[in-house]
Amino acid sequence: MQKDVPTLFDWAGGAAALNRLTEVFYDKVLADPVLEPVFRHMSGNHPAHVAAFIGEVFGGPKDYSENHGGHPAMISHHLNRHLTEEQRRRWIALLLDAADEVELPDDPEFRSAFVAYLEWGTRLAKLNSQDGAAPALHEPMPRWGWGVPGGPYVPAAKS
Repeated sequence: MQKDVPTLFDWAGGAAALNRLTEVFYDKVLADPVLEPVFRHMSGNHPAHVAAFIGEVFGGPKDYSENHGGHPAMISHHLNRHLTEEQRRRWIALLLDAADEVELPDDPEFRSAFVAYLEWGTRLAKLNSQDGAAPALHEPMPRWGWGVPGGPYVPAAKS
């Protein structure tokens, strides 16, 4: 990435903006009949931990990796949760509503990258939450950028 191009973290407004986002978002989650049962017993620190995770993924400080277990910990939090497609979609919808409410940037480039990450991350979380999921717990923290297309992922042929 060029030095004059800000990270998604910086463009979003940094840690303060992401903390506002997750605070507003989880208030919405706890008032939502579809998601409240999933998050009913979350700790009071959960919104800040999610903000740190998103911040790191978007090019910010490595706080989540250094203090909360990194990507393996996030994957582990989803194991055996049996998340549904309805819950996944509602999670995205409420987070986008919260993004509007806290006035995250609404330019097409940022929102495109933001939504792309939400789609990718929630689909991964849903897959990892099902019975029999065996995710690779050694994967590094994902790093999300401005979304330069590289074409579809095509797995290598099995030999």
